[in-house]
Amino acid sequence: MLDEEACYRAVQGRDARFDGVFYIGVTSTGIYCRPSCPAMTPKRQNVRFYRTAAEANTAGFRACRRCRPDATPGSAEWNVRADMVGRAMRLIADGVVDRDGVAGLAGRLGYSERQVHRTLVEEVGAGPLRLARSQRAHSARTLLETTELPVTEIAFAAGFASIRQFNDTIREVYALTPSELRGKARRRGRATTAGTIDLRLAYRQPADLRGVLDFLALRAVPGIEEVDGDTYRRSLTLPHGTGVAELTPRDGWVQATLRLADPRDLTAAVARCRRVLDLDADPQAVDDLLGDDAALGPLVAARPGVRVPGTVDGDELAVRGVLGQQISVLAARTVAGRLVAEHGKPLDAPVGAVTHAFPTASVLASVDPSTFPMPRSRQRTLHELTSRLADGTLCLDTGVDRDEAERRLLDVPGIGPWTAAYVRMRALADPDVFLPTDLGVKHALAALGLPSEPRAVAELAENWRPWRSYALLRVWSTL
Repeated sequence: MLDEEACYRAVQGRDARFDGVFYIGVTSTGIYCRPSCPAMTPKRQNVRFYRTAAEANTAGFRACRRCRPDATPGSAEWNVRADMVGRAMRLIADGVVDRDGVAGLAGRLGYSERQVHRTLVEEVGAGPLRLARSQRAHSARTLLETTELPVTEIAFAAGFASIRQFNDTIREVYALTPSELRGKARRRGRATTAGTIDLRLAYRQPADLRGVLDFLALRAVPGIEEVDGDTYRRSLTLPHGTGVAELTPRDGWVQATLRLADPRDLTAAVARCRRVLDLDADPQAVDDLLGDDAALGPLVAARPGVRVPGTVDGDELAVRGVLGQQISVLAARTVAGRLVAEHGKPLDAPVGAVTHAFPTASVLASVDPSTFPMPRSRQRTLHELTSRLADGTLCLDTGVDRDEAERRLLDVPGIGPWTAAYVRMRALADPDVFLPTDLGVKHALAALGLPSEPRAVAELAENWRPWRSYALLRVWSTL
């Protein structure tokens, strides 16, 4: 439950750290805003507090046109929580309800539709359909403002079942018709480029996104990704086709340029771009805990806002984790580049050095493992891993049960605790993973004057819960 008095103090201070954590509805105007909205602070008696934008919509408020509360960073709570609600919120953000309906969402979670609906309403104030509807409205506004697609195409691309539902939702959420939204964007001079979708991805300050780019640049696989100056560019394999994303960090937001084969993939593409840069993190909470640690405190002070680099595809990250076993990062990148060149799907329109999509698990599972450029034991591991990913025995999407996924990874012959934990950290966005047996961790901790034996390291890392993944990145950064 929200502490309303604490929330109102955050509103009075226009504290952007709480954007996306809660929303305020102003009864005197019928508008809902983010806490940092620059408009005049409303009187306390006129303010209502909501846990999601969908809950505010359900209560009858429309989105503020000034602060655009629907474009806030997502709540970091959903990455921390491993229960059904956290898993459901991650899946809804990826567009599962739009693609598979509430039945598909419930099936992935392992609960009944009724249980999923009741629990979400209790926890976040809106059921899965309402949450998905709010997200569709945001996707539609983005397409209206940044593309020249016909309005009817945008309706179905955003996930609406009918033109009437699309028009009604846009009027309810924004108090404007779709044509009026597009007209306002044109009057503001928002430029559009044929075939691209340009948008801003918000995040909370501070953010060491340069550190994320450096991490990704070192591991960039030729053909599918590159870091060009301050821009990270990579291919995407999405539910309805392929795409290319270009992400350039700015002060307070990330400029994203998406080239999608099918605009229905906008929601999924945005969610995956946010995950790869860890844009929904709560850096203040992380740094407050780690900053009080005697060993990590100086590192936090020197580089606040460290993020954990994620991935756009869990299957790809698992394959790359196996490729990197017992070899250097650069050697693993070379091997992955060979797999991409031989088995990846060429893009219809390459962008920069991005020419292919990473080969899917089903494609790799069909390849004779003896042709993989690696030792025979690793060939068998890669074949077994991709076979289980392809037939659904192992699932690594964003809404899986993390403990169950790690157990299934460890069941694959040749995958040990280090690889399973690494996949859990980056592919499943778990903020509380540490690698006590990692050679780099041993060297870094020894240099910091800390114990380096695995058991002692594991005990030390207990002090860093629930942010051990962020502690790991800080330890690695000292190498």
